[in-house]
Amino acid sequence: MAEESDQERTEAPSPQRLEKAREEGQVLQSRELATFVVLMTGGAALWAMASQLGQTLSQIVRGGLQFHPAVARDSAHVMTQLSQQFFDATLALAPFLLLVVIATFASPILLRGWLFSTKAFMPDFKRLSPLAGFKRMFSSQGLVELVKALAKVGLLGGVAAWLVWSNVEAIVSLSLEAPTAAIGHMGDIIGKVFLLASGAMIFIVVLDLPYQLWNFYNKLKMTKEQLRQEAKESEGDPHVKARIRAQQREVARRRMMAEVPSADVVVTNPTHYAVALKYSEGKMGAPRVVAKGADLVAAKIREIAAEHRVPLLEAPPLARALFRHTDIGNEIPATLYAAVAEVLAYVFQLRHFEKAGGAYPAAPTALPVPPELDPLQAQGAPAADMGAQA
Repeated sequence: MAEESDQERTEAPSPQRLEKAREEGQVLQSRELATFVVLMTGGAALWAMASQLGQTLSQIVRGGLQFHPAVARDSAHVMTQLSQQFFDATLALAPFLLLVVIATFASPILLRGWLFSTKAFMPDFKRLSPLAGFKRMFSSQGLVELVKALAKVGLLGGVAAWLVWSNVEAIVSLSLEAPTAAIGHMGDIIGKVFLLASGAMIFIVVLDLPYQLWNFYNKLKMTKEQLRQEAKESEGDPHVKARIRAQQREVARRRMMAEVPSADVVVTNPTHYAVALKYSEGKMGAPRVVAKGADLVAAKIREIAAEHRVPLLEAPPLARALFRHTDIGNEIPATLYAAVAEVLAYVFQLRHFEKAGGAYPAAPTALPVPPELDPLQAQGAPAADMGAQA
């Protein structure tokens, strides 16, 4: 049951899925909306320009029917006259055609914005399959398209018939008017009927848009397994990320270990923690932690320090405080200045002893570490437990 639920398309499409579909040319679209915008634009333009357009075209036709003696003498004159008439007709229809073309290109932007995808032009041989064609014809999508086509024919035909019938008197009266006035009135009637009939398609658009929205997102629904796979691809495989983090930690550890030989002293717990400190007078405002670690890492720090004759000092409270409250590469907190100053003073005395001899310096024991900085003291652990954990 769990596998079946994982394979069912029950999840809404993710932003990545929508973007991929957009790149492939699969976008929300409504043919009814595009048709409505084009027809309304054409109807409005025709209604506004019908009178002037009718008169211009009638003049072109009238001029073409006139006989010129030059035609009888020169056949080339016929072609010149036809070319001029074609140019005049094109110029008269240009504003109307331009508005229709603009509406054709602008209508898809209302839903999906501007999109140009070359993948949509790639040939899909599955569409050539007769079986696939029959499946599309008799599918629910085909049924919906058939219902919409019948609704459009019935609605537009009914509205157009009603408009023509309601204007039948005006149409009949055209025969009583002068030709010029009749042409203008006829164009006005045609434009009005066309515009109002096209406007009736708004009912189909209102019904079609919600269906197209539902159908588009329903086709792009994803299974739970697809969502998990997409999350892996976008965020990275957890196993790969874990290996990368492990490698990064290893590189950082090696870099840290390379700094241990340059340290001035390593403060230990003595076995649980190890913190390497370095101080360059005039170059640093305060001592800095160059390496730190716990357990096995601490043992490695102590081993490298011993190989390079870096002094080791057992100071459990200070080691715990430095490990907890200081990051590698950062200066120590101001509240530990006094304790670390005693440690560095001991280190300088030890260096002087190694060079000049004399009395061996005594290692500091009671360092002034604030109790709130020592994790064990801050937790209120008994003294016996603190000694055992140290």
